[in-house]
Amino acid sequence: MHGTRTSSAIWHAQVAALRHGGHPTFPIDLPGHGARSDERFTLEGALAAIDDAVAACPAPPLLVGLSLGGYVSLAYASRNEERLAGVVLAGCSTEIKGKPLHLYRRASTRVTRWLGLGQGTWHVVADMLHALAGYSPLRDLRRLLLPVWVVNGQRDPLRLDERRYLRALPGARLTVVPRAGHDVNSHAPAAFNRVLLDALNELAVRTPVHGARLVHV
Repeated sequence: MHGTRTSSAIWHAQVAALRHGGHPTFPIDLPGHGARSDERFTLEGALAAIDDAVAACPAPPLLVGLSLGGYVSLAYASRNEERLAGVVLAGCSTEIKGKPLHLYRRASTRVTRWLGLGQGTWHVVADMLHALAGYSPLRDLRRLLLPVWVVNGQRDPLRLDERRYLRALPGARLTVVPRAGHDVNSHAPAAFNRVLLDALNELAVRTPVHGARLVHV
């Protein structure tokens, strides 16, 4: 799941590597982004988009989300845990309130400038802030029994509550990628891909008959 004002295109390095390794992937655009940029972003619309992708998988998938996509992936997992094999949360280790909201806005701006994506779509930031107002990722983390991997760039401003995340879900695995920023999957694709492949291998051992599938949303 991509971040604010980007699209499923940010996953090209992951899609190429994982499909090469025999792992089907399903990158999708959230409402208000990419091929769906003519729509308005809402939390329920984003959850519905994930649900459609999960329904298309032949087995419970590994759900992967970055930034906004991480928060929405977590929200989906808390409501649909039985439909997933695990979750990877990247660039979203901060409670979304007060100062972190301003950091989120700044981080999204930088990602957009670096990738050259999402120009002229600033309305989606306001939609996102409205949709996530009052949302607590820590509350949802405490409910989960799924395997969870947390991945952050060392220089990411949105890792303020990283340790609180681990206390909320003691079984979660944390990877901090040196010298990477908020857009960790693009700044350090090899390191990020290793986390995904390790997660998929672990899930395959847990479910040797059906294996696991990866969904990038």
